[in-house]
Amino acid sequence: MIKKLVLFTLFFQLWGCGLATTRPKLEMSLAQVAFLAAKEAKAQTLSPGVFRKAEFYYLKAKSSYRRKYFNKAKQYAILSKKFSEKAEFIAIRKQTLENL
Repeated sequence: MIKKLVLFTLFFQLWGCGLATTRPKLEMSLAQVAFLAAKEAKAQTLSPGVFRKAEFYYLKAKSSYRRKYFNKAKQYAILSKKFSEKAEFIAIRKQTLENL
């Protein structure tokens, strides 16, 4: 009886730990949209260094998410969004300055 109680308690403790980490769906979606917007702004040619960082972190976020490392995936997605937005801004600024 005690053995069953210990197993039952252990099972629910481990199950509860899995619920503590949530999937970073919003962060992944925002990172994807920002990355695609940077790509559409031709940041890969107008701001290649920053765009490369954004792509690196985006791919790391997707890989971590697939492996269920949700904390890492969230961190990488936030970094990807940051660099994607920066690359898009630089690309749009360069395009605007060329048209003046």
